[in-house]
Amino acid sequence: MRNEVLVLPCLLLLHCYVVLTMETITQEKAEAAIPVTTLSPPEGNTTFLAGTSWCVALPGVSQIDLQNALDWACGLGMADCNPIQRGGACFDPDTLVSHASYAFNNYYQQNGNSDIACNFGGTATLTNIDPSHGKCNFASPGSVGSSAPSSLKCKTSFIWVKFAGILLLLYLRR
Repeated sequence: MRNEVLVLPCLLLLHCYVVLTMETITQEKAEAAIPVTTLSPPEGNTTFLAGTSWCVALPGVSQIDLQNALDWACGLGMADCNPIQRGGACFDPDTLVSHASYAFNNYYQQNGNSDIACNFGGTATLTNIDPSHGKCNFASPGSVGSSAPSSLKCKTSFIWVKFAGILLLLYLRR
């Protein structure tokens, strides 16, 4: 009976290890697959004399490049793109440049206003003119939290809480 009680925690530990390893490998592969094309200097906080800057899409660039950059910003870039969805405060005007500008700026603000965070393969530029309009407010410095991946930490701690709970139940069952 005692050996059977030890098998379950060992299997649970093995499961936790495999899940965490696979999540880490998947995240590393996703990050490695992102082509990084930068035309701007790799460091610095480019702000204007007024002290505030926004990242917006460049009008006149290839629509395909702009769409790819928008897809990346809203996907792997983890920008908050809910306001540019149908019914959102920034859906109108319903143009690729407008939607990309919102997503690019959200990503830029989440990543410390660094000029390297406003490149998007050459489809974006910095401005000191607030692009907000109507009910659509573009984030400004300090108004958006960092996008540092905390989800893995959360998943890891949750798994350990589940593990501790199962061990406690097994102990109390005896």
